[in-house]
Parts: sequence; structure tokens; C-alpha cells
Amino acid sequence: MRKKHPVLRNLLLDAAAAGLALTVFALFHHVLPNKQQSLNVQTVRPATAQAAAETAATAEIQAAAETPAVTETADETAAETAEETFRPEVRMTASAGTNDAGSGKGSGRQSGRGSGKNSGKGGGNSKGGSALEESGETAAAATAAASETVNVPIAQKFADKYTDEVIETENSYSSPDLSITVNEVNDGNVTYYVADIYVRDITCFQTALASDTYGSGFRDSITGMAALKGALLAVNGDYYGNTSEGVVIRNGTIYRANPTDCDVCVLYWDGTMKVMPGNAFSVEEAVENGAWQAWTFGPALLDSNGEILTEFASPSRIISANPRTAIGYYEPGHYCLVVVDGRGESAGITLPQLSRLFHSLGCTAAYNLDGGNSSIMVWGNEVINNPSGGGRESSDALLIAEVRSNE
Repeated sequence: MRKKHPVLRNLLLDAAAAGLALTVFALFHHVLPNKQQSLNVQTVRPATAQAAAETAATAEIQAAAETPAVTETADETAAETAEETFRPEVRMTASAGTNDAGSGKGSGRQSGRGSGKNSGKGGGNSKGGSALEESGETAAAATAAASETVNVPIAQKFADKYTDEVIETENSYSSPDLSITVNEVNDGNVTYYVADIYVRDITCFQTALASDTYGSGFRDSITGMAALKGALLAVNGDYYGNTSEGVVIRNGTIYRANPTDCDVCVLYWDGTMKVMPGNAFSVEEAVENGAWQAWTFGPALLDSNGEILTEFASPSRIISANPRTAIGYYEPGHYCLVVVDGRGESAGITLPQLSRLFHSLGCTAAYNLDGGNSSIMVWGNEVINNPSGGGRESSDALLIAEVRSNE
């Protein structure tokens, strides 16, 4: 019998052993783990994960009803949690981010801004500090004053302002849930527009985000945002995307609650609106009281008693005559939006003049929003004022629209 060459035999044996080893390695390290993982997903999720999710949802609702809490989430993911919104009956806890997407600010706390207290010089940020009391007394006073008018639900107020069917004119709109009247006023060398607004349902008072997305770097025209949301009336907001400080609550969702020395304006589910110093704002109280919208720009235009303010802790360039956008509050369900033209045939107005204007309108609270080239009012899908420089895009808008479901 012929003998095989010993070297060739050894090579064949080594090759066979190596092949067997590779097969075993592949089996255990590639096939079995994937198969096991797949089995875990298929068997665990239907049996236990769904029940766990239902239990967690129930616990969250109970916890929100008993002791509201705040879950901190990065602002980059805030848009993904937008469904966690407030309801009048069940106040879900929303996310309070720590910095704007793409801002690169880390914690979002502003260096050199102290603890959010009023600097008195307006040097803490580009918008200035607060002329209101720095304690919670202002908010408490506003709450006490508002309580006298909250006894009647806004759905039952102002019945004579609404109509069974939609009625539209050149400068007005009325329906079963809304009443809007827009007037242009020419006062000497100043032109401004006043929209008088009554809502039966607070969800008629909406806000919009550019590209329908939260974060810095997103901008759109006010007409574009109005059209996207089917708004009847729209003005620019606080341009939240231009900073990483302060409070951003939109349609019941908390996107940001960072320290600020600016005044903060909050609109609640019951229709009340309160303006407070930034250091008096509490996100826990916002959740507890059902905040629907909140803006950070300012300053407040009336004091806690609804009286005229003559001094403001803001830079002179903010106080001086400029185009303006501002919101006024009479009582729950009754508001106004004002846009003032400036830097052209209309000279614009100063903050003291704006304060006097809202006092003359009979408002009990008023709040300054972003101005300058941003000041735009849209009515009937058209810009009706004369924006400075032709206007500019913004990160957000205030809208008045027919009732919508809170998705």
C-alpha cells in the first residue's frame, strides 16, 4: 500500500481543524447571539413590555396629578417628546431642556448672568432685566387679581361676542368660539394695529414653530407659519431661537426652562395671563397650574396692579422708539395683540409710550415681544402692517385660530 507524504497529511489535518474551528466560532459568535436576541424580543415585548408601559403610563398620570415633577431632557430631543402635553384634566409632565439644539452651550446657564436676578442695568442680556418686584409677590398679586375674574369659565363669557355661524368682514371675524376685530390707528406720526380678541376655548390661542420644529437655526415667515396652522391672525413671537436662556412653553409643551433675568409671560389653561420676573418663574408651578404658553422677552409693560410703568431695566436701544409687537390681557378669554410700525413714515414708540397705550386700552397686564424688523401682523393671509426693512423671518409666531384638538 502506498504511504502518503507526512507533510501533506499534516497540512490537510491542520486545514480541516482550522475550518472546524472557524465554523464553531461563527456559529457561537454570529448566529446564536442574533437568534437569541431575536427570541428575547419576540417573547418578552408582547408578554411584559406592553404591560410595563401601561403601568408606567398610569403611574405617570397619578404622579402628575399628585406631585408634579420635571424630567430634564436635552433640547435636541424636545421635538420627539412634543406629545407630552398638558391637559386641563391630566397635567402631563413635559421635558425641560438644558440648551438649544446646536447652541453648544452645555448646561444652558448663562455665564455672568448671576442667578437670574434683575441686574438693574439691563446688561445681563440683550433684552434687559425686570422692573417688577423680584420676589414672588408680583405673581401672587396677579393671581389674586385674576381669581376675581376666573369664577366664570371662559366658555361662558362674552356670549354676545360670538356668532352661531362664521361671519367675516374686512376687519373682523366671529364664530361660535372666536371673535376678532382688527383696527389700524394713525396717531400723529405713529401707525399701529390693534387686534381685539375673545376666545371661548383657550386652544384658539396657539403658537407655531418655524419648520414645525423646536431648536435654534429654524426660521420661517409669519405668513408661512400662519398658513401652516390655518391661522386667522398671526404676529411674531419672542424669537426664542436667538438665545438659550429663559422659558419656552408652546401649546402646553415645555421645551425650555432655563434661568433668565428677563420678565416671563405665561398664559394658562384657565385663560389667565401673568407676567413675572424671571426669578419668580417656577416650572413646577407652571405644570401644577397648567401653563399653555410662555414667552421670554419682555419687559412687562404694566405693573402688578395694571398701572403704567415709566422706568424699565432695559438697554436704551430697547427703551427708545422702535417697531413693536406686544400682547395685552384684560381678563380670562379677552386679549389683544398690538403691532407698531417704525423706522419709516411711522416713527415707532418707546417702552413708556407702549405702556401708556396698553393702559389706555384697558389692559390689566401687557408684555413686550420681539420687535424691530420682526414686528409683523398677518390678517387674512396677508401682512397688513409695514414691517421695518421689509420684515424678517422668525423662529416662532403667536396665532389665533379655530379650536383644534390638542394632539
